[in-house]
Amino acid sequence: MINLSSLDIANKNLVIRVDMNVPLKDSEVLDATRIKACLPTIEHALSNNARILLISHLGRPSEGNFEEKFSLQPVAEYISNLFNEKCELINSLESKDIFNGKFNVQLLENIRFFEGEKSNSAKLGKILASLGDIYVFDAFGTAHREQASTHSAIEQANIACAGFLLERENRNLTKVLNNYENPYIAVIGGAKVSTKLELIKSINNEAQNIIVGGGIANTFIKAAGFKIGQSLYEESMLDIAKSILEKNKIVLPDKVITSETFEGKNIQKKSLDEIEDNEMILDLLLKEETYSILDSAKTILWNGPMGVFENKLFEQGTRDLSETIAKSSAFSIAGGGETLSAINKYINTDDVSYCSTGGGAFLEFMEGKTLPSISALNAKNTER
Repeated sequence: MINLSSLDIANKNLVIRVDMNVPLKDSEVLDATRIKACLPTIEHALSNNARILLISHLGRPSEGNFEEKFSLQPVAEYISNLFNEKCELINSLESKDIFNGKFNVQLLENIRFFEGEKSNSAKLGKILASLGDIYVFDAFGTAHREQASTHSAIEQANIACAGFLLERENRNLTKVLNNYENPYIAVIGGAKVSTKLELIKSINNEAQNIIVGGGIANTFIKAAGFKIGQSLYEESMLDIAKSILEKNKIVLPDKVITSETFEGKNIQKKSLDEIEDNEMILDLLLKEETYSILDSAKTILWNGPMGVFENKLFEQGTRDLSETIAKSSAFSIAGGGETLSAINKYINTDDVSYCSTGGGAFLEFMEGKTLPSISALNAKNTER
């Protein structure tokens, strides 16, 4: 894979696929984490007097139609304020204003407004690839999608390379996937076993222990023979959960927080064998064994919370987990939106060795899959 840092980009025109799919409210950026993650690549380009056209998606508009609520105009304004110079929003791929010299940074309107993006259209990919001198892919969060701006454009560009963010993601995730140091401990939370089954199966062959949380834990708790009342779980995953439990790597809690409602009716701390039929498990508490496992770890993979931490009534498990990982000397890597929200709520991002910007891309990478964007970039390296 060719990296941006290895290329001469002085005075060149760079088309950079970024992931600026940020939350907005009243045309204001609520969380700029994804924008800031792209800055090293943008700043490197500007320091080399390169001109930039940024490409990103935002939300899920109906393809081929402009929908104002999905416009990237607020993002363009945020970037303008960030660099103290105007970031021009480009509405058409045929615009004569692209790389016209007036602005150093331009932003193409939401790529999902353009026909052919989702279908990985060769026609759209060729247009995107031909806009500049170099096509830079730096949107790790979309690297698992085979779409025009994430795949076809890379294939058809004369020169395509990885930006600094993608390079950083690839290096750090590969370290945990292939070059981890034992003891290797995984923390897997979330609603459904089915969405993370391949990850759990893969890690079950590598890690010393897997600490489970959320609805995923409920499925394993039920598979282990305990009652879970009205708790969220997956009936169809019980047999698979039982087979995974046979390796004795799954770490279940011995104490949970239950409630009769999500609002907190009759909240109680209970052992697994005390749960009533009308109760739900909404938080899992770490036991002494779990603290010891995390304290002795050399590598920690973290994806998902322990419980419904958005509600303060059910945050203890996730808060304790966050603080324990923060104190760990292990190489720790975290990924997924809920995980990053927990980190921002309870600790600092610097307390984790690396925070991935990917959700689905993070999961698929850690499952050992080659992501379409990375595959296309690797092929360009072979062509070079």
